[in-house]
Amino acid sequence: MTLKSESSAHQRLLIAASELFTRKGYSGTTVREIVAAAGVTKPVLYYYFRNKEGIYLELMRETFDKVDVLLSSSFNENGSAIQKLKHFCDQAFLLFLENIQVVRMMYSIYYGPHQGAPFFDFESYNLKIQQSIRKLVEEAVRRDEFSIGNVEEITWIILGAISVAVEVQLVHPERGINREGLERILDLIFQGLGKGAQKWKGVRR
Repeated sequence: MTLKSESSAHQRLLIAASELFTRKGYSGTTVREIVAAAGVTKPVLYYYFRNKEGIYLELMRETFDKVDVLLSSSFNENGSAIQKLKHFCDQAFLLFLENIQVVRMMYSIYYGPHQGAPFFDFESYNLKIQQSIRKLVEEAVRRDEFSIGNVEEITWIILGAISVAVEVQLVHPERGINREGLERILDLIFQGLGKGAQKWKGVRR
């Protein structure tokens, strides 16, 4: 087996497993179905992943390694805090779009009925993303780029915008918000929090 064919077999197994786990659930998917969908034999799966649990955990690790790279680089960007926030949100959404099949599988396992899948700490990554956004919001408030609202509320507003964009893309891709759409939404949010909105502070309707 050549290096290229090994790499191809490895990737085909990951793709086949993510599609089957999403459609049939972790417990409802067998090794035989995975190798048949990938066009390889069982020994090939055992060579790369040892078992079904191994291929599931590799899918998780491969995706969240990319999240770690994004998180570690989020404070190294040049520009204002708002520019850093926009870049972080854009890159997080791009990462989602590039890995949408795996994210769909994660949603089905995390939010669906218990399937006996190996434990993976999704919550810690949700918290890391929230903390990264919060730190960038704190920087924007400290620099007076945001003039109204508090850090916690602004963080949840931004997280909400990203979550809506993600979930619409998952459920109604034909009406999905693309990267440019998310950028426009964030611009509206940031304009509402900026100095131009100060005159409305304290106004009641």
